[in-house]
Amino acid sequence: MAEGVNVRFAGELQRFIRGRVGESGLYASASEYLRDLVRRDYEREEERKWSWLRSELSAGLQASEAEFVPLDARKIVKEARARRKAHGR
Repeated sequence: MAEGVNVRFAGELQRFIRGRVGESGLYASASEYLRDLVRRDYEREEERKWSWLRSELSAGLQASEAEFVPLDARKIVKEARARRKAHGR
């Protein structure tokens, strides 16, 4: 079940929100307006994360096959476990 969040605005912010709702605005209620703002902010944050990931992966995606180095997953895990054990973890 969704948890409610109560937010209070005063002064200029309250007037600004009121201008966005009702017959004079694009939204039916302040709640609808705020949900839309939060949703858009969430979407921007998600896009920022994906953009970062794409930029981190771009060098690998653009590399030629000759630049790749073969790796042995079992060996990597074994070495990581040995390092962990050596550090008392």
